[in-house]
Amino acid sequence: MSKCPYCDFNSHVAEKVDQTAWRDALLTELEHFAARVPGRTLTSIFFGGGTPSLMDPQTVADIIDAARKHWSTANDLEITLEANPGTVDTQRFHAIHNAGVNRLSMGVQALNETDLKFLGRHHDVGQARHAWRNAANTFPRVSFDLIYARPGQSAQKWREELREALSEVADHGITHLSLYQLTMEPGTAMHAAHARGEFQLPNEDDAAGLYELTQEMCGVAGYPAYEVSNHAKDDAACRHNLIYWRGGDYVGVGPGAHGRLTFDGATHAVTQVKAPALWLKRVNALGHGTQEEDALPVGLRAEELVMMGLRITEGVDKARFARLGRRPLNEIIKTETVTRLVGDGFLIDTPTHLAVTAKGRLALNAVLRALLI
Repeated sequence: MSKCPYCDFNSHVAEKVDQTAWRDALLTELEHFAARVPGRTLTSIFFGGGTPSLMDPQTVADIIDAARKHWSTANDLEITLEANPGTVDTQRFHAIHNAGVNRLSMGVQALNETDLKFLGRHHDVGQARHAWRNAANTFPRVSFDLIYARPGQSAQKWREELREALSEVADHGITHLSLYQLTMEPGTAMHAAHARGEFQLPNEDDAAGLYELTQEMCGVAGYPAYEVSNHAKDDAACRHNLIYWRGGDYVGVGPGAHGRLTFDGATHAVTQVKAPALWLKRVNALGHGTQEEDALPVGLRAEELVMMGLRITEGVDKARFARLGRRPLNEIIKTETVTRLVGDGFLIDTPTHLAVTAKGRLALNAVLRALLI
């Protein structure tokens, strides 16, 4: 295994993993957080980061069982696991499904061999097709990711690739697509290579054109955007990610995990130790691997709710914002700025919601700067 050159997630490469030690530590930290926020209703579980498909399926089952014991659960509990093609086979898919996972998210990333190599992927297109078809036959819900705006990628090339992807998802009953523009994240190998001039990305106008093409093709195919980079059939949106975008609480367990937990009248940002070995040592000593826990100032929490809420098509629910942000939305953003952005076609402002238009999503960072600075 190796780390993808564009990835800034907390992923590490190891020759060998003590599955029992990690299982015990994850269960210990989960128990710690269950004691901190008892009485909640669990609506989703997400196994993400790195390659959780390499986790022992029994560990997956044990974590799910423990979470169900610690909290009451929704009848339609969504349990997602991320997987990379080439790290799973039919037998492992069935084992993961039997462990309780009912949604698989697959990191395909590209449908041509040259770009898969550029992105540092270890699967080929044939393996990707085989994997998502197996997944679709095993799990009730399947999603897969593609990255676009890659070096040398023209609108015509992306049109052909996305047409193939949409045909595949339709043929195999896949209901969700995550389509991300390639970005250079500081600290990644790809960022350094780009800084050295080893490759060029599409310019801003061309990237915007690729984004608009993506929205158009997915909409026509019945996969409209419900978030800037996420598309789904009706009722197939990722419920777990909607928790983030709607400002809900979530527990983060494991090295580098982040959480948002509301208690004692404030929302707390919780961050776990990033280095796996140090996290494991701390959990064994303290029962948890928390590195930082800070109550978010009301103003910062409110800004976070706006920044996350405007990513989704439904926008910011004003009543929910007032409840979670502890102040009305119009105290955070200036009325005259909203009026101007509505008039310019970037925002929709109703009595219940504030949302960006399709034009606004294309310029979301600029819209957020205008609203919050």
